Amino acid sequence: MTESNLVRKWKEWSPYLLSILRIVAAIMFMFHGTMKLFGYPAGMSTKGGTVDLFSEMGLAGILEAVGGAMLVLGLFTRPVAFLLAGQMAVAYFQAHASRALLPVANGGELAVVYCFLWLYFSAAGAGPWSIDAKMKK
Repeated sequence: MTESNLVRKWKEWSPYLLSILRIVAAIMFMFHGTMKLFGYPAGMSTKGGTVDLFSEMGLAGILEAVGGAMLVLGLFTRPVAFLLAGQMAVAYFQAHASRALLPVANGGELAVVYCFLWLYFSAAGAGPWSIDAKMKK
């Protein structure tokens, strides 16, 4: 049985959908950092709506904002994604795992999803719509 034209065309979009997934996920991730650092788009519940820059949460905000921006652009995607996957693993075990066994019960679903999403991008790369792809040519 042969594939329909629609199925074949849809499969051809796979690399581009990889880039779209990277861009959308990185924008959402970057907002976690801008929230910590600048109180945008929503403030933190700490003083003035931001975290102390020279704290663990400040470092997390820097990694999320700068690393997220680099992933939006697809710049050094593999090492940046690997670093951010590690950050999300640390975030999960420090902030969530002690509350309950399962992520759905301890509020850590997003940390787990980001951890494995960034781990995937560290192996798969950025896709064709990226600075990495342009530098390769």
